[in-house]
Amino acid sequence: MAIAPTSVDYEIVIGLEVHAQLLTASKMFCRCSADYAGAPPNTHCCPVCMGYPGVLPVINALAVDDTIMTALALNCSIPEFSKFDRKNYFYPDLPKGYQISQYDIPLSRDGYLTVRYLDQDRRIGIHRVHLEEDTGRHLDRGEASSERYSLIDLNRAGVPLMEIVSEPDMSAPEEARLYMEKLRTILVYLGVNSGKMEDGALRCDANVSVRPHGQTELGVKTEIKNMNSFRAVERALAFEAQRQINALRAGEVIHQETRGWIEERGITVSQRTKEFAHDYRYFPEPDLPPLTISREWVERVRARLPELPDAKRQRFEREYDLSTQDAEALTAERPLATYYEAVVTATTSGELRARAKTAANWVLSELKGLLNSGGLDIAASPVSSGGLAELLDLIAQGEISGKQGKEVLEQVFINGQGSASPAAIVAREGISQLSDASELARAVDLVLAQNPKAVADYHAGKSNTLGFLIGQVMRLTKGRARPDVVNELVSGKLGASS
Repeated sequence: MAIAPTSVDYEIVIGLEVHAQLLTASKMFCRCSADYAGAPPNTHCCPVCMGYPGVLPVINALAVDDTIMTALALNCSIPEFSKFDRKNYFYPDLPKGYQISQYDIPLSRDGYLTVRYLDQDRRIGIHRVHLEEDTGRHLDRGEASSERYSLIDLNRAGVPLMEIVSEPDMSAPEEARLYMEKLRTILVYLGVNSGKMEDGALRCDANVSVRPHGQTELGVKTEIKNMNSFRAVERALAFEAQRQINALRAGEVIHQETRGWIEERGITVSQRTKEFAHDYRYFPEPDLPPLTISREWVERVRARLPELPDAKRQRFEREYDLSTQDAEALTAERPLATYYEAVVTATTSGELRARAKTAANWVLSELKGLLNSGGLDIAASPVSSGGLAELLDLIAQGEISGKQGKEVLEQVFINGQGSASPAAIVAREGISQLSDASELARAVDLVLAQNPKAVADYHAGKSNTLGFLIGQVMRLTKGRARPDVVNELVSGKLGASS
């Protein structure tokens, strides 16, 4: 957790520019594969994405669909007319010498995202969601300065890249982290982005400035790059905000610039003077036609929207009577929410809300514990949703105890669902509860006979000895006795002998 900047005289203003690679099969303007991860350098390239003279780009329609879907999920308005522009700058990983992006007429604008911060729902404005192409990768090599050189891999050049630009509505590094986490969850729910920040599929540039409390004019901002985790975003913003506050207090001038985050040292360092829009010499892309986005097109995309995290969380709370904490945990990832609901649907014993609460406890505690210990996510769970539902029904029907259920779950997890179902394991190994009253009555009689002092103490008013006697019966039966039946038998026999 980053240390929050401390100031009673300055306030922090934060805006984020999030770049999300879209999960399309091909690149933005050509047919090259967009699945470049792990491929040998410069093998997913063609004359179009390498910027050869005379080639013509063609718009990837699925990338446009995915951008519209994201914009709708973020409550944006979709204009009926949009276009692509050339953003001109020269850098080795930009083969054309310009990037095809969007400038003044993006695919969407004026949306918002709500995050929970300081026990309040905070609405963060979304300035725009637009579409562009990614650049290649610039890889530095060599240790000593005299031996350093750079390599360029253009496999990533041209991959569809969606840019989500927030308004400067965030006032703390923690709030910015929560925004990023919420945005990632939505993108993964939609199926448009992998959410893998460590792989560069989701990247964030943060703009931060400070100003005296009460001032409405924004301060001079700096842009921070090179953050590849939520923790890095929060720490970088905290450091940079405090750096600016300290500088202003010392009478120094803040310069608009791009700064890089050095994770190992926990600092930002100056990289270059920040460019302005006119520096990029934007002009309409002459090789691409404008996009006319009909209302029918928008509604077709809207019909594909899945139930989003906030709506799913609220439904879980309403229909299943779950706590907000459990509902948030279960809906944090779409596969986990899907797995959980499949368990609830497949169970048959008991009333719906009771089944739902039990399933939530087992998924979030027992199953997640096993998954975490094995370094697995829910999609790779050796225990199917049907298998867990079968196990919960066995417990609810009194066939096995909760403790026995945990043992069976571990066996299924270790051996895999295909080896044996929970019911088969219970039958094969005789893992069942003793519930026959006559059989358990003999065990109760034996325990009472062996513990006359505890019986006398109970009759003398020491009611806590009841638990001791029940525990002795459970021990005698090696934990197989049904606790509720034992409780009833022990209480009845003690009452009869009083």
